[in-house]
Amino acid sequence: MTEHAKIRQLDRVKSIETRKRDERRKDGTHMAHRTAMIDVGGGFRAIYGAGVMDRMLEDGISVDHCYGVSAGSANMVSFIAKQHGRNHTFYTQYAFRKEYASFDSYVKNHNFANLDYVYSTLSNHDGENPVDYAAFEANPTGFTVVACNAEDGSTKYFGKSDVGYDNFDILKASSAVPVACEPYAIDGIPYYDGGIADPIPVQKAIDDGHDRIVVILTRPKDTVREQKRDIGPARILRRTHPQAAEKLLNRYQTYNDEVALAKEYEQDGRVLILAPESLYGLNTLSKSFEGLERMYRAGYAAAEAIPAFLKS
Repeated sequence: MTEHAKIRQLDRVKSIETRKRDERRKDGTHMAHRTAMIDVGGGFRAIYGAGVMDRMLEDGISVDHCYGVSAGSANMVSFIAKQHGRNHTFYTQYAFRKEYASFDSYVKNHNFANLDYVYSTLSNHDGENPVDYAAFEANPTGFTVVACNAEDGSTKYFGKSDVGYDNFDILKASSAVPVACEPYAIDGIPYYDGGIADPIPVQKAIDDGHDRIVVILTRPKDTVREQKRDIGPARILRRTHPQAAEKLLNRYQTYNDEVALAKEYEQDGRVLILAPESLYGLNTLSKSFEGLERMYRAGYAAAEAIPAFLKS
């Protein structure tokens, strides 16, 4: 067969496949949408996303790609591995241990949250609550984790291939809250929390070709962030990492702009925003058991809207 004939045959095959796909779309037997989910994290508030994902696992709902920021990236590892309830245990049990997060840890290790304890000691194959890495790896769902390069302030998008057996370092990098934690180095490059670089990577998901995107916020939807809470930490951070400090100083605007963008995409049907109505007394580094449970239940209930949205 000549090269020209091969090309013509390939074109015919593609034409037949396209026609069949269009017919399936018309009769509703095939959904053409590329689906994604974004979890913005938010320290202990991120248990909201854990509730969302547990409900999704119960309902058998998956997405093509997950985008995780900070604690949201850890939520998604359990979701991709289909480990229902695992995240809930971390937030409501392990988080109350001194080894997990405490002032003592900050004094000893310069890290309020002991990221090695959370994402290695507890999560490795021989840990108390290991990630089912085989299930995580086998799941075709894609995975992107956001971090901030501490040296130049640029956004770093890690991929699923950057996760390995007993290697969840990208979760540590994405969760290293400036000042509360030291930057976490990967391949010699220090990284801070992804929330100061691209807190709601909705445009990244759109640019990657997704047209049905569930966005999990952990603050009320209409919250407008203010700069004042970041001024002090940014001043401290400027001594060692001035470019990252600049990103932190402007995080409030980046967050507000990306919420506004998500709302625009929500208007044309490409985004579904899930957000709690209250913080239930939680913030990034403080918690109460009652507040955690209420936030989890709020996320669980909000997930009811996901199936219809993904099919729309």
